[in-house]
Amino acid sequence: MNESEFLAGYDPRAYPAVAVTVDVVALTIRGGELHVLLVQRGEQPYAGRWALPGGFIRPGEDLPEAAARELAEETGLAERVHIEQLASYGAPERDPRMRVVSISYLAFAPGLPDPRAGSDAADAAWHRADRLPELAFDHERILGNGLERARDKLEYTPLATAFAGERFTISELRAVYETVWGVPLHAGNFHRKILSVPGFVESTGETTESGGARGGPRAKLYRAGDARLLHPALLRPAREEEVR
Repeated sequence: MNESEFLAGYDPRAYPAVAVTVDVVALTIRGGELHVLLVQRGEQPYAGRWALPGGFIRPGEDLPEAAARELAEETGLAERVHIEQLASYGAPERDPRMRVVSISYLAFAPGLPDPRAGSDAADAAWHRADRLPELAFDHERILGNGLERARDKLEYTPLATAFAGERFTISELRAVYETVWGVPLHAGNFHRKILSVPGFVESTGETTESGGARGGPRAKLYRAGDARLLHPALLRPAREEEVR
């Protein structure tokens, strides 16, 4: 049987309806704190409750394209954002409307501006990752998985540079790690570890314009190197103790 003959006898009504959505865990650092982007739902189900940016994919639209579109439409954020697939969620009762499978994405960028709500959202705002409201659907689980993925990836990839901007000091990079991991790090040990990882960062040959509030020496500026994986990895303090 060729394809045209098969399609002529195919009745989609014979199969249960299933929809596909995308949800985005968007993270940034604002005021020295890790923040996640949430939208307040303007429609049922869960009208008025906060949720991750997302929605149904359109016919002919690929998943990464849908994630980028939803992030742009509901928040106005589209540029300078690193985005990658996180996980899939398909529990039968996760959405009261019908069987809905969600493909989640993780997005990072430094210093993102205040968002704007899209047509199907009542509001959009950055929320501190440690001070979150009750979320719609199973978005608390998705967000928790996204935060843990981000913390893990700081150990073995140069993801931290996606939070730091095009040029940064080692101190600024350390602040990213401290904020995402939620623990203080020894400045000298961190500096030594960063410069010992091949391809993690590279010098721009420039320095900061001043030495900071205490009038110290000007700090060297760095940019992301060409490494895709960090070897050796930068383990979180708790994991370092486990290794020992």
